[in-house]
Order: sequence, then C-alpha cells, then structure tokens
Amino acid sequence: MKKKKRKVKRKIFYFFFFFLLVVAFSVGVLYFLKESETKEEVYLASASSKVTLLKKKKKEIELPRGTKVWKSSKKETIEEKEYIKLEYQKKTYYTLTDVTVKDLKEAVQEKEKFVRTSLVLYEKPEDISIVKSVKKGEALEITGFDQLNEDGTVTMYQVKHGEDTGYVYAKYLVDSKEEALKNYDEENTYQIHKARGDRYNGGDAGALDYYPEEKIKIEGNEMPKEVRSLYINAAAIKDVDQYIAVAKDANINAFVVDIKDNTAPAYDSDVYKELSPTNYKKALNKKEDYKNYIQKLKDNGFYVIGRITAFKDDYYAQDHKESAILDTRTGSQFVHNHSYWPSAFSRDVWEFNVRLAIEAVKEMGFHEIQFDYVRFPDGTTKLEKSGVMDLRNTYEEDKAQAIQQFLMYARDEIHKAGAYISADVFGESANQYVTAYGQYWPAISNVVDVISAMPYPDHFNTYEYGFKVPVWTIPYELLKTWSGEYAAQRQKEIPTPAIGRTWIQAYNSIKSPYVTYDASKMEEQIKGLYEGGLTGGYITWSANSSLEKYKQIAPAFRKDYLS
Repeated sequence: MKKKKRKVKRKIFYFFFFFLLVVAFSVGVLYFLKESETKEEVYLASASSKVTLLKKKKKEIELPRGTKVWKSSKKETIEEKEYIKLEYQKKTYYTLTDVTVKDLKEAVQEKEKFVRTSLVLYEKPEDISIVKSVKKGEALEITGFDQLNEDGTVTMYQVKHGEDTGYVYAKYLVDSKEEALKNYDEENTYQIHKARGDRYNGGDAGALDYYPEEKIKIEGNEMPKEVRSLYINAAAIKDVDQYIAVAKDANINAFVVDIKDNTAPAYDSDVYKELSPTNYKKALNKKEDYKNYIQKLKDNGFYVIGRITAFKDDYYAQDHKESAILDTRTGSQFVHNHSYWPSAFSRDVWEFNVRLAIEAVKEMGFHEIQFDYVRFPDGTTKLEKSGVMDLRNTYEEDKAQAIQQFLMYARDEIHKAGAYISADVFGESANQYVTAYGQYWPAISNVVDVISAMPYPDHFNTYEYGFKVPVWTIPYELLKTWSGEYAAQRQKEIPTPAIGRTWIQAYNSIKSPYVTYDASKMEEQIKGLYEGGLTGGYITWSANSSLEKYKQIAPAFRKDYLS
C-alpha cells in the first residue's frame, strides 16, 4: 500500500516538474521572440519619385520609390524618438513614419495630378488609341500606373477624368492646379508670344505650350548633322536604282519618300485596309515591293524620311465623312482646292496618321517621319466666320492648339517606335503671328525634331521685304533675308528649337518673269538659307521627282556650304 502511495506521489511530482519546465520554456520563447529582431521584404512608397531616409548620424539619403528593402520588426529609440529600421544593401537606415508597402503596386501613392500641358487620354498604355483630350489645368484622379522606372518615376499614370478612364504621360502632369495653369516664361518666353495674340483667326499665340522639350538621340538611328535630300514620290520610287545613282554622284545623303500624298497612297498598308479602304484600293505599290525600294536606299547608306500628308486626304475624308471638314450648305465634305480635308480637330484623324507612321517605321525601317499639310485649309477665314464651314471643333480649341497637340502626340508615339519626327510649314509661318491655317513656327519648332519650311521663292509676293525686283529672280538675297531676319529669329524665341532643314525650289518658276531654276539657283537658295542660320540641310521639291532635273542641278549639291 505504501509503495503505491509513493508511486502516485512521484507521478504527481514529475507531472508538476514537467509542467513547470513547459511554462518556463514557453516564457523563455515568448521573451526571446519579444526581444529578437525579424525582417520582412518590402518596397519604399511615396507620393513622389524619391523617399528620404536617415542614417544614424542624421545624414539624409534619397532612394527611388519601389526600391526593395528589409523592414525590421524592432524599432530603435534615438534621442527619445522611435524610428523604424530599414536595411538596404547591408546598411541600416531610419524613418519616423512607415514608408513601405508589401505590394509594389501600392508604391505609387499620389491620388491627384493636374494637367500642365494639354494631352490625350489613351485607352491602354501599350496602344495609341485615343479616348479623349484633356485640357491644361484640369484635375485627374490617379488610379494606377503602367510601370515603375528605376529612378522612381512612372511613364504613364492610369487615371480617371469625369466618367472616362485611361492612361496619360506623367511628364505632362504637376501636383497643383496653380502650377498647372502657369506658362513657361524663362527669359520672358511666354510674354513674347502672348503679346502676339490671335490676328488672323488661326489661334492665340499665348494659348500654346512653350515648355522645353528635350531633343533626343535615338540609339541605333543617327541623324546626319546636315541632311542633303532628294524627294521621290510614290510612283517614281519604282526607279529607285536610278535615284541612288544620281544621289551618289551628287553628294546627297538622304531621301524624302512619300508614304501618303493626297490621292497617292504609296503602298497597300494594313492601316489603310483597316481604317481607310479607299486609300488601300488606290495604293500605287504592293507592300513588299515598296519595302524593297526603301531597303535599297538604306542598304546604300541613305538616311530615309517618310512623308505623310496629314490633313489633306481625299480618300480618308471619303471613308469618314463624319471626321472631314463639312460644308454646311450641302451637308457634304467641304471642297478646298479640289480636295477634301479631314479636320485637324478630329482625333480619329490624328490616330490614323500616327498609326500609318508607326507601321512605316516598324515595317519599312524609316529613320524619320515627316508630316506635310499639318494645318487647316488656307484662305477660308470668311467662310468659317459665315458658318459655311464646320471644322468639327469638338474640344473648342484654337487651330494652332490642335496642330501643336497633334505633333506632340505624334512625336511621343513615333519616338517610341524608334524614329524622329519633322513637320512641314509654310514660309509665312516664320512671321510674328499665328497663320490663319494654324501654323505658328515657335510652337511647332519647340516640339518636333526637325522643322522643314517651304519658302519657295515663287510663292512670295513679287516685291516681298521691299526688294525692287521680283524676289524669285534673286533667291540668294530673298532666302538670306527670310531665314536670317525671320525664321532664325523665331528659333531664338523658344527654349528647345528644332533643327531647321528647309525645302528648296527644284522646279522652274511658275510666275513671270519666268526663271529657270538650274544648279546656280539651287546654290543661291542653299547659300542664302545657311548664311541666314538654317544649316540643318535641304530637301528638293520637284513634284514629279524629275530625274533629269536632279541630274541638271547636281553640281549645286557637291559644294560644302557648312564651311
């Protein structure tokens, strides 16, 4: 009996002893867990591109948001303040507030931005489809982003504007409405243009954008310092070998080749097939043939520029009456100079032209896209004011605003495709006013890579600039005055002017007294342009791309005008 009692007592003792061990172990574990330090992988987050952290000696360091760091479970008290500890590249940093998130998608924390420069709202970041345009000063709700760059910036924000959602380029946004409504006015830039106003119904010079637009260099696509170009239309390109021979003999290093001229689409583009069946049916070349012609030019070392007539396009206007300038008297497309004009206010027209440009860059390998007829019809002010013309002005913009914004949209997308962008303008646009058809040299030059004016001597008034003889008889004097006293001055009125590469008249004058534009007249034009300050090169305008004419004027191109 006594043995049984002793056994029971021992069992009870062992039970309590084991129980005490478990309790002690548990308390120890809890204490250890409380006192030990654990780390979790997180991302720096902020409403701006950088996050400021402290080192122990109170030195600050900035790291891009989205940077992966380790967050300590243990805080550290420094001078009676409790800091969160973060580890980055085996170094410890501190912050008073939690600037980390577990999900990288939450690293971008701004909730609202304002439009500094009027922009387009894209349907998707990887596509150029336009949802709508949004004006300067308007607010956008930030709902996401496309990608977080290494420096903490984003390329595009996902936004909501009214009932619409989409994506916009971050570079055009700022943090406050006050900042958004400001105009770029370094060195009195904005005041120069504001004073010019709107003289001819083409738009207010003070309503345009003059913020600096950095001119880029595209890797693998080097633009010659001086581009010496011959023009080839879409029919003449079939004789590409002969043009190559002439160009090599004449010291030419580039060609401007039509992708789309009015009523002369160059090839049966897939973009035409989808968006303009009439252009598709009327194409002058098969795609593969055209591609081979362009490849020959490139294989022979030429810089190749693709020309697109943007807003003079009979066939697109036929296919999309709703986007063409309307004649309110007839309810049909307005006819100007025997042609229909898709409106430069119509966003689907923007998209069509840029889709065509991107296709040509990617499939044909163009180095540069040049937009011609990047304007409204000329000489129509009275008809517009009388209500005869409906320009389809959905967003209530100035003409010049629409032209500049189209070129900004085109530039952003064509640069992404790997090519440069140029714009053709009338010689008149070098004057100190916005032209009636919406071209204003400073606004265009500020946003494109190359501005190509068309100051053909026989297009000027007979005694322009006070000359005592018809100006097309003295092209050197005329173009030196035009370039030096007008175009070059407009270039100085903006922070980031484009390269000035100018069209020259390669046809005999069409006005009396008739002048044969031979090699000497080519030389006079180029010399006048270069001495006036436009030294980026030249392009010959011969509508029929006459090989015989090019051979005759070749001696002018063998000379060195830069030195």
